[in-house]
Amino acid sequence: MLEAGIKGHGELTVTEEVTAVRVGSGELDVLATPAMIALIEKTCWQSVAPELEPGWGTVGGLVNVEHLAPTPLGMKVVCDTVLTAVEGRKLVFEADVFDECGEIGRGVHERYTVNNERFADKALKRFGK
Repeated sequence: MLEAGIKGHGELTVTEEVTAVRVGSGELDVLATPAMIALIEKTCWQSVAPELEPGWGTVGGLVNVEHLAPTPLGMKVVCDTVLTAVEGRKLVFEADVFDECGEIGRGVHERYTVNNERFADKALKRFGK
C-alpha cells in the first residue's frame, strides 16, 4: 500500500554516457541535468514499485529540480527520495542529490499510478494503432 514516508536510494557514477556533451544538454564533460533528472525518476519509481499491485506501474508527470553544482567524470552521485504525499493516483516525492563533495541537486517529482496495459494501449491509440 502506498503511504507517505516511503524512501528511495539510487546511485550512479559519472561516465561519458551521462555527461552534458553526450546527452546533448551542453558542451562539458560533467553530469548532465537530464541524467540527474533520470536518476531522480528512477529512484522514485523503484522506491514504490514493490508496493504496487501486479500489472500496475508509475509514470512521471512533473519534475521541478535545481541543479546546483557540477560533477566531473568518475565521481559517484547518490539520490535520496521520500514519498511525501499520496493524492489519489498522484504521488509526490522530494529528492536530494549529492556527489562526493556535497549537494548537487534537489527538487520535487510527481508520478502517477497507472495500469500498465491500459496506459500502453492509450499511447498506441494516440497514433491510430
